[in-house]
Amino acid sequence: MASPVEQQAAQAGPPAPPSTSGFRRVLAGSMAGAVLEWYDFAIYGILAATVLGPLFFPGEGEIMKLLMALATQGIGFVARPLGGIVFGHLGDKFGRKPMLVTTFLLLGLSTAAIGLLPTYGQIGITATVLLVLLRLTQGFALGGEFGAAVLMVSEYGERRRRGFWASWPQAGAPMGTVLATSVVSVITLFVSDAAFDAWGWRLAFLVALPLLVIGFWLRRSVEESPVFQAAQARQETKAVTTRKRSSILDALSNPRQVLHGLGVRLGENIAFYIYTVFVIAYATTSFGYDRGDVVLAVTFASLFQFVGMLGGGRISDSVGRKPAMIVPSVILVAWAPLFFWLVQFESLPLLWLGVCVGAFFHGVLAGTEAAWITELFPTRHRFAGSSLVFQGSSIIAGAPAPFIAVWLIDRFGVASVIAYLVVTMAITVVAAATSRESRNSDLDAIE
Repeated sequence: MASPVEQQAAQAGPPAPPSTSGFRRVLAGSMAGAVLEWYDFAIYGILAATVLGPLFFPGEGEIMKLLMALATQGIGFVARPLGGIVFGHLGDKFGRKPMLVTTFLLLGLSTAAIGLLPTYGQIGITATVLLVLLRLTQGFALGGEFGAAVLMVSEYGERRRRGFWASWPQAGAPMGTVLATSVVSVITLFVSDAAFDAWGWRLAFLVALPLLVIGFWLRRSVEESPVFQAAQARQETKAVTTRKRSSILDALSNPRQVLHGLGVRLGENIAFYIYTVFVIAYATTSFGYDRGDVVLAVTFASLFQFVGMLGGGRISDSVGRKPAMIVPSVILVAWAPLFFWLVQFESLPLLWLGVCVGAFFHGVLAGTEAAWITELFPTRHRFAGSSLVFQGSSIIAGAPAPFIAVWLIDRFGVASVIAYLVVTMAITVVAAATSRESRNSDLDAIE
């Protein structure tokens, strides 16, 4: 005879579909977190060279101050995989919602705290140490934040439209970049250069506070993922006497899904940083472009990336995840030599064309990835597996991509950067082509 717990689980059946208002709150809360995540990334990158280096890093040379500020930005990348491991395990054990709220609070508060830090001139090396610790906290929180946001939307959303809904948190990245650039531009319109360097830059970090309030209000009232609740109910019916091992180890014990995810993310990450970060240095140092013009082109291209992400998610619901990832990957391979050829004309319209086309098709690929990655893993270690893919790819592909590209072009010329992009995108094509098609899959039944 079945135990009372087993009878209760059997009577519960599959997870009930969430209400429309509940899903909208999940979507809005996840989107707010993604925007804040990339707002933080972009705002630090914008201000590292011009403000943070001189204010927080001692030294005689301006180049050394700049390098130290950029190195601190990279520290955030180092902490992201650790955050993914910790929050991935906790999210699979205790639920998605607690991680959604915790990571968001850590992220928003650490970002705002940078805007309140005393400078090196005021408290000495303590200011530098505090800035490094806050960057580590941001990176640690980001490691769990993005996985939690995408997972909640994917596990809440209707399976026939999961690709489209999951692409919304992904699309928070370009919106965060646009917001960061807009905030800095607005502040500089109302304060002088001297005032901006003295205190105006703090306002850019403190903008995280209203975003934090809105996002926290949305997220704290979100109910736990129905897919996770159903999995927990089934787990309670099992008379397990042995200690359950970490969901991270559970995900790594079946490495095929993790390797497929990392393979697809490899080229996608590198393409993003080539078309948005590296192009700024390449166009301004190798040719006669004004830095402000290139930054404006990259910012405008973020809108194309936003549209591409939502379009990619929507298309993947119709034609399947694999075609929606393979086609833009092949286009990005073909576009790489054309992109660098257009830049060499030193024509702003051609530069805009190159950057916007690259950003759009990158968006199509990245928008499809969000749902596909969550569909790779079963519920019992979906958070851990997704975090390994999202954050692991950032540290092995995204973070070093601009530095590798700069080194390649200095040593071997532009053809080597094209080859770098083509080879890594080819790996993405192979990883996508050899993966299973997961469109319209039942997340509750994946094993």
